[in-house]
Amino acid sequence: MAIIKQQDMIDSIADALQYISYYHPLDFVQALEKAYHKEESQAAKDAIAQILINSRMSAHGKRPICQDTGIVTCFVNIGMEVQWDKTDMTIQQMVDEGTRRAYLNPDNPLRASIVADPAGARKNTKDNTPSVVHINMVAGNEVEVMIAAKGGGSENKTKMAMLNPSDSIADWVVKTLPTMGAGWCPPGMIGIGVGGTAEKAGVLAKESLMDPVNIQELIDRGPENAEEALRLEIYERVNKLGIGAQGLGGLTTVVDVKINSVPTHAASKPVVMIPNCAATRHVHFNLDGNGPADLTPPKLEEWPEITWEVGENVRRVNVNGLTKADIAEWKTGETVLLSGKILTGRDAAHKKIQELLASGEGLPAGVDFTNKFIYYVGPVDAIGDEAVGPAGPTTATRMDKFTEMMLADTGLLGTIGKAERGPATVESIKQHKSVYLMAVGGAAYLVSKAIKKARVVAFEELGMEAIYEFDVEDMPVTVAVDSTGESAHVTGPAIWQAKIEELDDALTPKK
Repeated sequence: MAIIKQQDMIDSIADALQYISYYHPLDFVQALEKAYHKEESQAAKDAIAQILINSRMSAHGKRPICQDTGIVTCFVNIGMEVQWDKTDMTIQQMVDEGTRRAYLNPDNPLRASIVADPAGARKNTKDNTPSVVHINMVAGNEVEVMIAAKGGGSENKTKMAMLNPSDSIADWVVKTLPTMGAGWCPPGMIGIGVGGTAEKAGVLAKESLMDPVNIQELIDRGPENAEEALRLEIYERVNKLGIGAQGLGGLTTVVDVKINSVPTHAASKPVVMIPNCAATRHVHFNLDGNGPADLTPPKLEEWPEITWEVGENVRRVNVNGLTKADIAEWKTGETVLLSGKILTGRDAAHKKIQELLASGEGLPAGVDFTNKFIYYVGPVDAIGDEAVGPAGPTTATRMDKFTEMMLADTGLLGTIGKAERGPATVESIKQHKSVYLMAVGGAAYLVSKAIKKARVVAFEELGMEAIYEFDVEDMPVTVAVDSTGESAHVTGPAIWQAKIEELDDALTPKK
């Protein structure tokens, strides 16, 4: 019989969450490296390079891989023979206390993203609690913990269906995945839960994302059952969609497909698909009564030596004083290095701006969007001599409903975020001769190095969702929608899907 100390559990949770904030699982890094060397789309290759460079920088600097340090999801398998040294805390409370300590760690503060009263005030809890905890009682005398920090951009793309028993799961995935857009920051993994009931399928899908990346091993040895065959079919068909890294078009959209299944009702086939983004973060550990978990840091030599250099045709721009005539020259797919002052704003800030403009009160003092760019970001707090902590882009489509207002009523010149814009927003960008620029999701620490100064200029009470003014120097972005309305997230995948089909046709033996 093992006696597990509460303090060991709390300390292990806190250590694990700090650990995964800056260490990618090495199997995921290795899968991305293979995708990088295989990739033929230059835009996708550049994006993967930035993700890998960011991963190495985060491991070295022990700072978050992504500014969205996630909602904590924890699977706790408790052996039936386990006893606790004290019984004044529940498992939920232990995990929450570890989460609290991890996210408030002064040496590496993590962004608190959890809001209470989700259907109402949505007030930030300030310490990223409560976490989501799944508890199972199992045989044995140990406590097994699988813990992840899941970003909102990928979590929001979860899809669920109650299929008919005869329906093809692979067909549903291939049809559904393109509707998810690029807000989940591919390349990543997709986890699929099949069976049970609707809520059980969701838990199965989430738990599958805790598994190691091993699709290449499965390809090499071949499938041994229907589930493994389904993994391979989905992996091949999804990558033939040509969506590619960051949705820009390319050969690799997913680096693995995971499936968990349980028996279900004869009339049902519940299926849930959950993507894991390029900031995949999870770790496993066991407690056996001999102290807290020992999480051995990986060696920096295990990261690939990949560099990213901007091309000769890069456009270096001082954003101070830019006009619509200037940005009319920018073309979709171009790399632009931004220097000068940009403003930030996310969902909560846009909502407040909308309310102020509707009331006639106008923008807050000191906030002027005229001929400025707004960057959709909620940064991590700075430490030491940092101007700001990791500050990668958030999903731009969430701001689509505010974009016409911003372009029409504030004098805003352009927007910066990640993933695609909706058709109506692309039309609005075209109408106002604006542009939408894309920063790489999953490269938050790398992007933050381009930010030399940062100060809050409005809505300080919103915390990470406040409006900041950033002074940036050579901040790398890609023109994703130009002033004519051409969208890289439409043209890129279409081009690469066609190229993949042509390659398949060329390689298929003629009868």
